[in-house]
Amino acid sequence: MSTTEKNTIPCRKMFTDTLLERARADRDIVVVTSDARGSVTLDGFARELPQQFVEVGIAEQNAVGVGAGLASAGKKVFVCGPACFYVARSLEQVKVDVAYSDNPVKILGVSGGVSYGALGATHHSLHDIAVLRTFPGMHIVLPSDIYQTRELVNALIDYPHPVYIRVGRNAVPNIYDDIAPEFHIGKARILQDGNDLTLIGTGETVYHCLVAGKRLQEEGISTRVIDMHTLKPFDRDAVEKAARETGKIITVEEHSIFGGLGASVAEVVSQTCPVPLKIIGIPDENVINGAPLEIFRHYDLDSEGVYRAGLKVIKAFGENRLP
Repeated sequence: MSTTEKNTIPCRKMFTDTLLERARADRDIVVVTSDARGSVTLDGFARELPQQFVEVGIAEQNAVGVGAGLASAGKKVFVCGPACFYVARSLEQVKVDVAYSDNPVKILGVSGGVSYGALGATHHSLHDIAVLRTFPGMHIVLPSDIYQTRELVNALIDYPHPVYIRVGRNAVPNIYDDIAPEFHIGKARILQDGNDLTLIGTGETVYHCLVAGKRLQEEGISTRVIDMHTLKPFDRDAVEKAARETGKIITVEEHSIFGGLGASVAEVVSQTCPVPLKIIGIPDENVINGAPLEIFRHYDLDSEGVYRAGLKVIKAFGENRLP
């Protein structure tokens, strides 16, 4: 495992590079996009494999419908574009053509969360987990770095379910080494073990949880850090185990505090093993304008904010655990 910050490749680029590599040997892999080949970094794919590339223009609803049709005919379809449009403008098509019809379309939402920064609320996707997890059969994955993204693509090629994948726009620090990490959709990864407190992150917040967790560990607070890359199907076992063994949980997400990672954890612990739970995310307000990391700092989604939250939870609840 690595926590080096030396990485200049965005997850979207690793996703499309890996997809192109697989598509060269598999003509059934097809990419559909909506005038977003630049945003998704699909220029190379379109140039090299034009017969496996469909451009529908600025028409996300059509893209989802076309993708569903291709999938129903046996193609391995990846519909790619900005997350904010595929979980809003084309939401009905995702619900009916993909999820309800059980077409195994993979929807790659790039520049998710607050990646568009100063463009504001119209371009943020902070409701996507909450909405899509209510669609029966829809799976949701937020990879945390480029190496996990690469393994995710390989897992998705023949994956028999519809999946929504959210990645950011900019490069993020590496969490894993350039060795294929053990990755299974629906199975959380334990990045650091501990028995005083658990930090659970998803997507780009995982790195901040890990940095905060290491700092807390150095100060004598035994901190478990979990990479909850899959929001659906949800790893209930990992959450229940953390609740029993650490007694306190903090969740951190680049998403509304309603209906996302924190809500998923709360639904588990409230029914099986109630413990103190703090949810760090975007409150019920329109997000401030600014660069993504500025927004993270403002809402305590960065490592410093998570660290401070950890100290407060330990101060409030001590080292109490479930019997």
